[in-house]
Amino acid sequence: MHFLTEGLGLAYSVSRYAHHACPWPRPRPPSVPMPNSTAVTEFLLEGFSSFGWQHRLVFFAVFLTLYLLTLCGNVIIVTIIHLDRHLHTPMYFFLSMLSLSETCYTVAIIPRMLSGLLNPHQPIAVQGCATQLFFYLTFGINNCFLLTAMGYDRYVAICNPLRYSVIMSKETCVQLAYGSLGIGLSMAIIQVTSVFGLPFCDAFVISHFFCDVRPLLKLACMDTTVNEIINFVVSVCVLVLPMGLVFISYVLIISTILKITSAEGRKKAFATCASHLTVVIIHYGCASIIYLKPKSQSSLGQDRLLSVTYTVITPLLNPVVYSLRNKEVKDALHRAVGRNLSS
Repeated sequence: MHFLTEGLGLAYSVSRYAHHACPWPRPRPPSVPMPNSTAVTEFLLEGFSSFGWQHRLVFFAVFLTLYLLTLCGNVIIVTIIHLDRHLHTPMYFFLSMLSLSETCYTVAIIPRMLSGLLNPHQPIAVQGCATQLFFYLTFGINNCFLLTAMGYDRYVAICNPLRYSVIMSKETCVQLAYGSLGIGLSMAIIQVTSVFGLPFCDAFVISHFFCDVRPLLKLACMDTTVNEIINFVVSVCVLVLPMGLVFISYVLIISTILKITSAEGRKKAFATCASHLTVVIIHYGCASIIYLKPKSQSSLGQDRLLSVTYTVITPLLNPVVYSLRNKEVKDALHRAVGRNLSS
């Protein structure tokens, strides 16, 4: 009995000492970071690391091919528009600006993704992640508003053709292009400042193949409600507003086209809008599904699949659609090739 009493006393003393010396970490509110957490200095992009190396090699070959085709297509479009005086119009000015923006957009994302396919465990510094997010948002948002400007250009050309040269002057086109880029820069600064103002404590694996807003918010070790609201408001401003303007433009365009008595005239008017409308639907459609759906319905796996569409496939549609379906661009390309062959 004496030994039992001593044993209980010793156990009680040890338990009290352990409680004071090494207490278990208590749960903390989500808005307060853990005091002993280590600040993250670099992230690891999960990318496609869940796939075997054979699959990653196939992805690498496919994505590299699409990337090179996108770059070549955009360079050809910009060069042809610059060299051929027949294409020195507002429509092709915006197309060249869109091609340049799409090139910068893909350069910000795809090289890092290709590197991750070959070596899936390369870290990216916090500063590098912030830089990638900044350029991704800047040129992605710039693309949205350039497509809106192109929709407005088509509206003026079809609905108000007599005043087209006055309304769509060189100064107006330059202002619209600079305005699109300015909105992209402003929104990118807001988003990057908002996201990287958060503390990142222990979690450092980004469930994506590039640094995007939602996967980064999931790693923050404090409440991100305000950041989610900012992200939603920005998404509405850069997706819903431009989509609404493009939709209104095309309602007016279609109503005007239907009033054209000549079948040939209607066909030509529809043809000038078909390329732009195709790119708009795919571009806005994929981005809206990811950035406008509720957080409760957000799946990082599905988002990653859709992200491949609008970061790899959609940029290729711009040169393909505008070169293969546009007679003026094809004629300009033939003229350029003919001049080179004759010389």
